[in-house]
Amino acid sequence: MIGNSIKRIKIHFSTDKEIYHSIKNIFGFFPGNIFLYQLALRHRSAAKQITEGVKMSNERLEYLGDAILGAIIADYLFKKYPLKDEGFLTDMRSKIVSRASLNKLSQKLGIDKLIKVDNEHNKHFRSINGDAFEAMVGALFLDKGYDFTYRILIQRVVGVHFDLEELVHSEMNHKSTLLEYCQKMKKELEYLVIKEVGNGYRKQFEVEVKVDGKTLSSARDFSIKGAEKLAAEKAYKVLNPAS
Repeated sequence: MIGNSIKRIKIHFSTDKEIYHSIKNIFGFFPGNIFLYQLALRHRSAAKQITEGVKMSNERLEYLGDAILGAIIADYLFKKYPLKDEGFLTDMRSKIVSRASLNKLSQKLGIDKLIKVDNEHNKHFRSINGDAFEAMVGALFLDKGYDFTYRILIQRVVGVHFDLEELVHSEMNHKSTLLEYCQKMKKELEYLVIKEVGNGYRKQFEVEVKVDGKTLSSARDFSIKGAEKLAAEKAYKVLNPAS
């Protein structure tokens, strides 16, 4: 108790007290290593150069957070739905951790208001909020460990902001469904980046979906993942025109 009181006093007089209290409001605890969370909120467009040619942004934490988040959600769904098959679990996980879902979640939690970004190019980063959330998960994992991160994400994020029963009946993840279809029919599925349009922050990727060498669809987005998702939806509708 005394240790916690001393920590709160230090936080109150810290120059970083605003971010400390923001994390407390979002996740329910005061950070240990505040630098990790500050880094998680620094987008690459506002990266700090620490040495010649090397800049610090949230990209590495985003990479880590993506893996940790996926593992925690998979772990949770595996235990919650012991009789469901792999396809169901994959689809449910995809619905929770999709870029669109994480973008909305970041806004609900207020993370979007804390991100350090080059405002001139902000509108071109369609996944900036979801990326920051994943980076925060990476920071939380490094700061507090897996078990603590699991508890926070399930109790304060999934348990509060996701209606799992509604997700069960919501629109399917077309990439997962397309993959399952191709595996079942023993067909080869390919996603190919066929074109890059624009430069820098305005660059878009055009992705083509092929099944057994036949082009079914193509789509364009600011990220390869986004283009793949759009192209998969189009391809699925080609294969299932009544859907």
